[in-house]
Amino acid sequence: MKCPFCNNLNTNVIDKRPNDSFDVNRRRRECEKCSKRFTTYERIEWNNPTVVKKDGSRVRFERDKVLNGLLKACEKRSISREVIEKAVDDIENEIRNKNKNEIQSKYIGELVIKKLKSIDKVAYIRFASVYREFADLASFEKELKLLKKRKR
Repeated sequence: MKCPFCNNLNTNVIDKRPNDSFDVNRRRRECEKCSKRFTTYERIEWNNPTVVKKDGSRVRFERDKVLNGLLKACEKRSISREVIEKAVDDIENEIRNKNKNEIQSKYIGELVIKKLKSIDKVAYIRFASVYREFADLASFEKELKLLKKRKR
């Protein structure tokens, strides 16, 4: 594995851990040249389904897009990267378990919404405001009322 700091090709694995579902290995590495440490992840490569977007266009599913959406929604919240990564893993597993070649973007969005609602209500509202295209304050208020009602 190439060191991201000095591009040296010789690195040592100093710690290796699987995640809870044993489908991802986290490796802590150290560069032999600059002695800096970094983390790599090894996961099973699978055939990504095609995502059918609202406008009918089709793109390959990209885990990083889901991760970036969650990171943006959780920005400046006290949510660990591990919790976010676990949420993305769960979403990816649900998509994989559907065992379909094509999947609607709406389905992925609803999976993200469901995960965020259980992780952090503020992150959920942030994501929902973009995903559900809230047009005005009334849209926010309506969603907040629903959230409060479900909480009781």
